[in-house]
Amino acid sequence: MGSRETILERIRRNTQDIHEYPDLTALKESAVRYKDRVTAFRESLEAAGGKAVIAESPSDIDSIIRREYPDAERIVSPVSILECRTASPDDYAEPEELDGTDVAVVRGDFGVAENGAVWITDYGKHRALLFIAEALVILLSRNCIADNMHQAYSRAELNRERDFGTFISGPSKTADIEQALVFGAHGARSVTVILI
Repeated sequence: MGSRETILERIRRNTQDIHEYPDLTALKESAVRYKDRVTAFRESLEAAGGKAVIAESPSDIDSIIRREYPDAERIVSPVSILECRTASPDDYAEPEELDGTDVAVVRGDFGVAENGAVWITDYGKHRALLFIAEALVILLSRNCIADNMHQAYSRAELNRERDFGTFISGPSKTADIEQALVFGAHGARSVTVILI
């Protein structure tokens, strides 16, 4: 038995009261819903500092990426159909080699209209790609947008193909006590979601 299992076993032995999970039905039923999820998602993402662009067809994706990031030289993506892609994350032995990536392009599993977040599990060999690139482009189906986080967590539970997934809503940002907001502090400086 490893140290993790030993600790959990001790906790179980010393737990006096066992409580059932609360019934969240009332919260789920009263959670926010949108008539137009795509518009709500776009507005939420923009409020978080990101940008949403609608692609009329999948063939528009490359031109949108080039238009949004005209100076990008290193575009890394696990999406093999992209013509603008210069490398795959699988081309790199170590995640540190991804440093210097101008744009990372990944697929989002689904989005959340309530807060503009996108659940991502498809990032190739190195999850660092999501955080090390200067800009992040997420490809997302317009038909895969949940209303709220209750629905999102239900979908994330069903979506367990990978051992890692994350919600990303807009670019990385932080603010200090002087209320100076800084983008790109811990990850991508900009996030663009291309809705297909």
